[in-house]
Amino acid sequence: GRSNGGLPTTLHTAGDAGGNPVRFLLTPGPASEYTQAAPLLTGFPAHQGLADQGDDGQKIVDAGEKTGAQAVIPPRSHLKNPRAGDVALYAEHDRVEGFFNTLTHDRGVATRSCTRARNVAALIYLAAALIWMK
Repeated sequence: GRSNGGLPTTLHTAGDAGGNPVRFLLTPGPASEYTQAAPLLTGFPAHQGLADQGDDGQKIVDAGEKTGAQAVIPPRSHLKNPRAGDVALYAEHDRVEGFFNTLTHDRGVATRSCTRARNVAALIYLAAALIWMK
């Protein structure tokens, strides 16, 4: 819904093996992750693609496999034919979650106090640059 700053925005991120952000997409709040997976991963070479359990949709798996990446996403419990997954490798997805945690320490990004998407994007790029410099 609307907040004091206007309509919400959603941040979609791809990162490297160290948990550093590499690519961002900023979309309106209601945009689904399923529709943003292909544009986010296009031209992004990877061996494995780690994502949360809620991202276990066929569109996201297909988008990752088109880049040559093996999907390392734990299957949801209601699937009749769950995909096998590497539990030890999936534990590494916390590095990306750590990036989002680091972003929330920046008040401007966490509260999305900017009213324009380009300003929010600028804050995210600045925060990502600081993460890369560490």
